[in-house]
Amino acid sequence: MSHPELKRILLTGASGYVGGRLLVELQRHGMAVRCLARRPEFLLPKVALGTEVMAGDVLDRDSLAPAMRGIETAYYLVHSMAANDFEETDRLAARNFAEAARDAGVQRIVYLGGLGNGTELSSHLRSRQEVGNILRSTGVPVIEFRASVIIGSGSLSFEMIRALVERLPMMIAPKWVAVLAQPLAINDLLQYLIAARALSGRENQIFEIGGPDRVSYGDLMREYARQRGLRRLVIRVPLLTPRLSSLWLGLVTPLYARIGRKLIDSIRNPTVVCDDSAMKAFTIRPMGVREAISSALRNEDKELAATRWSDALSSGGASRQWGGKRFGNRLIDSRRARVDVPPAMAFAPIRRIGGATGWYYANWLWHLRGWLDLLAGGVGMRRSRRDPKKLQTGDVVDCWRVEALEPDRRLRLAAEMKLPGRAWLEFEVVAFGNGSEIRQTASFDPVGFFGLAYWYAVYPLHEILFGGMLRRIARAATRQK
Repeated sequence: MSHPELKRILLTGASGYVGGRLLVELQRHGMAVRCLARRPEFLLPKVALGTEVMAGDVLDRDSLAPAMRGIETAYYLVHSMAANDFEETDRLAARNFAEAARDAGVQRIVYLGGLGNGTELSSHLRSRQEVGNILRSTGVPVIEFRASVIIGSGSLSFEMIRALVERLPMMIAPKWVAVLAQPLAINDLLQYLIAARALSGRENQIFEIGGPDRVSYGDLMREYARQRGLRRLVIRVPLLTPRLSSLWLGLVTPLYARIGRKLIDSIRNPTVVCDDSAMKAFTIRPMGVREAISSALRNEDKELAATRWSDALSSGGASRQWGGKRFGNRLIDSRRARVDVPPAMAFAPIRRIGGATGWYYANWLWHLRGWLDLLAGGVGMRRSRRDPKKLQTGDVVDCWRVEALEPDRRLRLAAEMKLPGRAWLEFEVVAFGNGSEIRQTASFDPVGFFGLAYWYAVYPLHEILFGGMLRRIARAATRQK
């Protein structure tokens, strides 16, 4: 007797780069998809009609059981790279997921891990392969793909390469720039992930996947520069530690130091395919580096990548737990401005805030704050935004994330920078007489003495910054008339 309810797919990591792209492809193929999300409200605006979004967290074992019911194939695309204790966090998450899948009768788990061989793997690559072992430990068949550098508009590696080549006419090349990798285009990776559902057999399988070219990061940068028509001077240096390299990347790329350090730590290991079983099991023939970069550039030129690595909630670092913390009274900076335009026109400049548009007033102060945040291990201002004109709940806007959005009426941004407390920036537009009133509110929940000291130390700057920002937003709104 058949059980059609078991044909549903569970997708984790749908807010991230690979997961978001895979979601689009699964929907395009007409598959029944259920997404597991810590913050469903961030994901709901991005899914197609018929796709389920359920609240759950791989770190919370009890939250997984409802999402696993009726699932045939579960995609595990979760990674805690931004967490300080990412290895232990990944162990717990994988164990919870594997046990919940076993208890629910899931028929297959598809997992994307990291390519690398030998005993001297980085902590990052060791963790990725350990996760695969944990997923296999409960008896649910696991298809594990091990991939190297992923090339696609919005991917972590591609954004790093693009930023380095575009911004630096002269580049410092430490040893890790010469280590070999076997890059894979994002579209080829998606084909592998989808094809895994149709594999016959119930045994565990590990597939090493990559494109036909074995190249270094230096080769990738040179090919990117060639396709962009840029001349770049590369200077080799014998020593540059992962820590120094990560700080350097934080200064000139969208990466911040914590992510950069873990990425460089894994780059120090060659990541090339040593087992050709994927070529025998699949009909997929991946594109080469030149075509992959060309494809990524075509998408980049549209100023809109379907997903980016920084869209994932984890790109802001590990979720900060405030349980047990005592907040003082919420501190508020509230301002209003009236404009002689309807609410939709008054909201238009608010919708474009951040990214290429900037913050309307004293952008240098925002960028200075971003530099300081990078030095503290935060996200800084380098993530920009997904689209220069459109926003969705969950989108990244520089060092903020869209927490709530009501079109032409309200935008609330939650801070993801390093702070001794929680912070929000909110804009509301309401009809007022023949025009509109723009209400701008900065809120801060301080933690203890240091939170209060921080607020009052920066308050003089807030007077300048927030006042100037609101005046410029009002001016931009009226200029549309």
